[in-house]
Amino acid sequence: MAWNEPGGNNNDPWKNRGGRDQGPPDLDDVFKNLFGKFGKSGGGSGGSGKSLGGIGAGILIGLVLIIWAVSGFYTIREAERGVVLRFGEYAKQVEPGLRWAPTFIDRVIPVDVQSIRDQSSSGSMLTEDENVVSVQMEMQFRVVDPYRWTFAVESPETSLSQSLDSAIRYVVGHSTMDDVLTDGREVARQRVWEELQAIIEPYNMGVSIIDMNFRDARPPEQVKDAFDDAISAQEDEQRFIREAEAYAREIEPRARGQVNRMNEEAQAYKERVTLEAQGEVARFEELLPQYERAPEVTRERIYIETMEEVLSNTSKILVDSKGGNNMMYLPLDKIMERQQGSSTPRSRSTLEGLQMPVTDEGQNSRNSSSTSGVRGDSYREGR
Repeated sequence: MAWNEPGGNNNDPWKNRGGRDQGPPDLDDVFKNLFGKFGKSGGGSGGSGKSLGGIGAGILIGLVLIIWAVSGFYTIREAERGVVLRFGEYAKQVEPGLRWAPTFIDRVIPVDVQSIRDQSSSGSMLTEDENVVSVQMEMQFRVVDPYRWTFAVESPETSLSQSLDSAIRYVVGHSTMDDVLTDGREVARQRVWEELQAIIEPYNMGVSIIDMNFRDARPPEQVKDAFDDAISAQEDEQRFIREAEAYAREIEPRARGQVNRMNEEAQAYKERVTLEAQGEVARFEELLPQYERAPEVTRERIYIETMEEVLSNTSKILVDSKGGNNMMYLPLDKIMERQQGSSTPRSRSTLEGLQMPVTDEGQNSRNSSSTSGVRGDSYREGR
């Protein structure tokens, strides 16, 4: 018969005798009964049961202590430093390696102090000349103080991002559009770096700014084509300026060299003319006493030396024969060329073939030669 059937004498499984509905038993009573049975199963006497129960409790406590001790081991990597909190308060900083900290007492926060981290910012900003530009900048930083990085501010990365936005907008707002987009980008980058340093310095966040770079800076899309043309014109201007400077650097040394060469040539010419004049003066000073002692002989010698100097520079010879109308013309330059080209000797007939009849011009030339001879005789005679 089921326990809940009528007339079943109210036999419920929780031993609620007397037909009273008292609900399920208390869990504490259940565990007490269980541990009591465990103690009694060890022997017949009550003392031995209590000792076995104490041994079981000690084993359980030992296992808990072993688990607690093993759970306290942790590892700090080479690039990290550990910030130890004891009951929530900063206690110390640990170096890389295998470490141990009591569980539930110490808390270790590893902080990477060697990796270079990136933080970027972008947006449309208004410049000093009331133009809108889209700027994207990227900052690289590294943590140098794990304690300050963990506790100086509530969220260091968010604080850095907001500081970077503030620095960029301040610099762009105090710069013209050309300075941000063209030749002033390096100056703007340096100013953003300095402004960011000034913002985060009072907070002492334990970070070091490694670098700051412009990822992009462009005008709005509506004026992009016109601005690209302006940029191209400025680049052409800079290219022409560099080409002109290169040309000037190439021409200037050459011109200076030519000037120095001309100065040296002029100085040499001056010295040569001066020395020649001094030589002529000295020669005439030496010649004067000789002329005073023998004027006729001196005049003759001067005439011969002068004619020798004059005729030594010509390669043509005209031979006038007495009592005839023919004049012999000897082109010595042509004769020398033929002698160099052929080893056969010239005959006398070849020379006679070079004779030509005297024309009016030849007669005039002979008369001029005769006149020159007369003038030479007059000069030799001192007239």
